[in-house]
Amino acid sequence: MKAGIFDPYLDILGGGERYMMTIAECLSKHGHQVDVFWKNKKIKEKLQIRFNLDLSEIKFCSTGFQNFNQGKNLFKKFKICRNYNLFIYLSDGSIPFLFSGKNIIHFQVPFHGVGGRSLLNRVKLRLVDKIICNSEFTKKFIDKEYGVNAITVYPPVDIKAFKPLKKEKIILSVGRFDSPLHAKNQDVLIDRFKRMIKENADGFLNGWKLILIGGMQSKNQGYINKLRRKAKNSAIEILVNVDFKTLQKFYGQAKIYWHAAGFGIDEEKEPEKVEHFGITTVEAMAAGCVPVVIKKGGQKEIVEHAINGFLWETEERLVEYTLQLIKEEKLRQKFSIQAVKSSKRFSKERFYEKIKNSIA
Repeated sequence: MKAGIFDPYLDILGGGERYMMTIAECLSKHGHQVDVFWKNKKIKEKLQIRFNLDLSEIKFCSTGFQNFNQGKNLFKKFKICRNYNLFIYLSDGSIPFLFSGKNIIHFQVPFHGVGGRSLLNRVKLRLVDKIICNSEFTKKFIDKEYGVNAITVYPPVDIKAFKPLKKEKIILSVGRFDSPLHAKNQDVLIDRFKRMIKENADGFLNGWKLILIGGMQSKNQGYINKLRRKAKNSAIEILVNVDFKTLQKFYGQAKIYWHAAGFGIDEEKEPEKVEHFGITTVEAMAAGCVPVVIKKGGQKEIVEHAINGFLWETEERLVEYTLQLIKEEKLRQKFSIQAVKSSKRFSKERFYEKIKNSIA
């Protein structure tokens, strides 16, 4: 089988790109020819390094990129698509014309209010065989907006790459510092951690530190500079664009995982601003790091409250649950064991299986 893949955000190197490139890896490893459309072939190496994927047998094609990116010449797109048995397209909210043997659209974002049920979209959707979403949260909005019945295939997490190490007094948070879709609210976490330490009258928080790790492609250093000013003279570290081994180490060493994307957002009105799934939460759990994450978006599909972690809605609850885990080490260990077990639901192997079933 010959498969084509297009992701308009490929150079962002975010969760959607991990998703699409893992599909590419899956198809390639099962003997299929895979072409990825992108303007600059050098991106292949960046994707392999960032996501720890084997893309060696995958061809990156600059020819035809503009036809998919702009979609102005329908005949050229038709000619390109007809060369493929399968075409998978990551939607930016639009529905493209696709003409391959089998056409799949993946939605990573819960788009709404974009005219999804327009007459033109209904015509285009007749050419689409399946629509795949990354979570039930995303599916709810996509089904309503476009009048479809999508299937959910949770994102792939290479859980075998993350293992518990000797645990240290670390609270970890991982997320992009320049997320194009939703803010990770690292500033909120810094403020709350500093207040926790300040109110540490009996000293049981002595030695604890907060580590913030994230990628950043933007040239705008404003947000990072703001965070560093907030974190100055405190037990907080900010690490930007670390390599994969460094990330593995901190996941393994951390006891508690924080996540605040979507804080202060009404997820029914602005679903795009909350975490649509939560890959980093699963990675943390695979490493035995207990999640204390916001009760919004896809996080609710990952964390079972008071079983493998905690879900919070207010800053006060974030602190309360964190202090409970710090004070009750046996409880933290119990949740840690359960978190590792729960993470297996989102393994790359399960993703491979579901993707193969989806394209069959």
